[in-house]
Amino acid sequence: MTDITEPAVVLVRPGEGETILLGTTRMRVLEDGSRTGHRLAVAESVLAPHTDGPPQHRHAEHDEGFYVLSGTIRFTVGDQHHDAPAGTFVLVPPGAPHTFANRTDHPAVLLSTFTPDLYVQYFRDLAEVLASGRPMTREANVETMSRYATGPAQ
Repeated sequence: MTDITEPAVVLVRPGEGETILLGTTRMRVLEDGSRTGHRLAVAESVLAPHTDGPPQHRHAEHDEGFYVLSGTIRFTVGDQHHDAPAGTFVLVPPGAPHTFANRTDHPAVLLSTFTPDLYVQYFRDLAEVLASGRPMTREANVETMSRYATGPAQ
């Protein structure tokens, strides 16, 4: 008789998941890659009004997807700006320069995917920088990115 084990289904309910505080952004990691063989990570981020994102950057080893759940997010790709209202999906492949920000007077919520999961640890590391009392300078951000196959776009 062959023993066939069904894969486990993962359910992350409201209020569950790992919370990462990044200044005025609150991230909730729904899947950090540990249950997907590191193929996929998923996070929900709430950006407060007038929140800037990271310096414009390029990933060398992973795709990053963004689905705007509420509010409007400004994505900057090179020198082009795209205001993305709720219902917009943005997929950033490796090598594409990008950043994002909430330029509005209202919170915005993003669902992000990372394939593979490489970049989740970057957010944890950023939170440690902030928790230590060090300022989140462009240099500190870029140095942290460099550990995850990511570098500044310019």
